[in-house]
Amino acid sequence: MHNLGRTRSSQQPNHLLLTPDTFVRTALPGMKNCSAVVHVGPALGAAFTQYTAEFESGGELGATDAQRFLYVLEGSVKVEGEGKSHQLAARGYAYFPEGPAHRVVAAQTSRVAVFEKSYQPLDSVKRPSAILSNEDAVESHALGDDPDLQVKCLLPDTMSFDFAVNTMVYQPGAALSMVEMHVMEHGLLMLEGGGIYRLGDSWYPVTAGDFIWMGPWCPQWFGAIGKAPAKYLIYKDWNRHPLPPKQR
Repeated sequence: MHNLGRTRSSQQPNHLLLTPDTFVRTALPGMKNCSAVVHVGPALGAAFTQYTAEFESGGELGATDAQRFLYVLEGSVKVEGEGKSHQLAARGYAYFPEGPAHRVVAAQTSRVAVFEKSYQPLDSVKRPSAILSNEDAVESHALGDDPDLQVKCLLPDTMSFDFAVNTMVYQPGAALSMVEMHVMEHGLLMLEGGGIYRLGDSWYPVTAGDFIWMGPWCPQWFGAIGKAPAKYLIYKDWNRHPLPPKQR
């Protein structure tokens, strides 16, 4: 039956919820046998771009002048760059700095979460190098003092990096201890389970496959609901002064 125009997707001035029923595929420059679901980018006011790349076997991403972070959702991709080559399966991830060329080619039908951001350098701080790893190799830690809310930081917390990407796992019933409001913006992809997200003055049921963008100072809170843990992949800008360099 037709949904008669109904959807959970919502766009508001300080946040965006996109559900899979509203995803639109497009080809980005340089892609081969691959399409992208663009979730957010500068057209909405975001300082980064996030999309899900959907590969056919042998499909390839196009080049980028920006930093790029990849997280494999399904399948397997081969990544090459800075003299490194590695096959990434599900939960594998890679970071490539701005500048040096790299390639991402699918070994089979695959889906990959992609983040791209122009790098903001700091004087006397060395630029980061490529990273190839897997989430399973990263130690988790509790958020605050709640052992039912675990975080894995996929990038080193050093001043070389101007953004962070984490996974967060909530046991059923676990929730953020406060409504957060801060200068950072977020891009969030629900990976498993579900719950309730407060964004601005709205409360949304969310589930695996949903995407959320949160602008700076958007009131935000999440609580896991159901019998299985809820997990998401989340981006935030990090380690930089709120004023752009030329304005300081």
